Amino acid sequence: MIPRRNFLTTASLGLLPQSALLPTSVRANDSLNKTPKARFRLGLVTYNVGALWDLKTLLSVCSQAGIVGVEFRTTHKHGVEPGLSKEERLDVKKRCSDAGIEIWGLGSTCEYQSVKPEMVRSQIETTKRFVELAADLGAKGVKVRPNGLPKEKPVSDTLKQIGVSMSECGEYATKHGVEIWCEVHGFGTQEPANMAEIMNHCPSPSVGVCWNSNPTDVKNGSIAQAYSLLGKHIKSCHINNLYNNFDKKYPYQELFQKLAMANYDRFTLIEVGKTFPDPSLGVEFLRYYKAVWTSLCLQGDH
Repeated sequence: MIPRRNFLTTASLGLLPQSALLPTSVRANDSLNKTPKARFRLGLVTYNVGALWDLKTLLSVCSQAGIVGVEFRTTHKHGVEPGLSKEERLDVKKRCSDAGIEIWGLGSTCEYQSVKPEMVRSQIETTKRFVELAADLGAKGVKVRPNGLPKEKPVSDTLKQIGVSMSECGEYATKHGVEIWCEVHGFGTQEPANMAEIMNHCPSPSVGVCWNSNPTDVKNGSIAQAYSLLGKHIKSCHINNLYNNFDKKYPYQELFQKLAMANYDRFTLIEVGKTFPDPSLGVEFLRYYKAVWTSLCLQGDH
């Protein structure tokens, strides 16, 4: 366990916003003055910050940290899974509502790239069970993911298979008032051009992408090319280590500007690979994270 004093020191040095670290060219960029106020909100994917917290603890931490939405990643301690009874679903929905936390989505691990048709069919049916759960909970969508490109099959065929599979899921989701979000994920499939091709095979208006803030988004320090391919499809968004903006590894300020310009009014969801067995440290981490997030959002709000 990280000692509290060491944690606070590390968090302060690694997370606190420092606009002085921004390049002069970025600070002086006239386009910043034209960026509207961000309308999107900050939420949390339970992967991995909240993986070890039961539902009561998770809601308490989010409330204390000012986090207003959650994506329940499957297999975590919160226990929000398709196996819940009708009564248990109503209880989860009420507890989240009472805590002031929006159930934004469900993070499934459903994937459709397998060369085995029976595996693909099984994943589609599992997706439908998550759709039903999302509808009962009042969630907006279900996150799914491609997870690589099998060597046994041409890339173009796999991309089409994924898109067609998601289209079926999207039709089912539409009937339940729910969306399907395809996470930009997996070796090869996380390449923006490949994800765009997947979406070309999925015309359902209920299906979009979950932007995942991958290194493969960045070309010459910018996400412009990736965003031009996928921006119109974004229905949800995962963000990770915001200090990468200041280290020039990932341009979060640019991403937030583009989302604001698009009037994106949904969630940017924290997905960081750290777990916090001590919930109090989780609260502190999320408070620091929110401070940096707020600073980056305000950089373009002039």
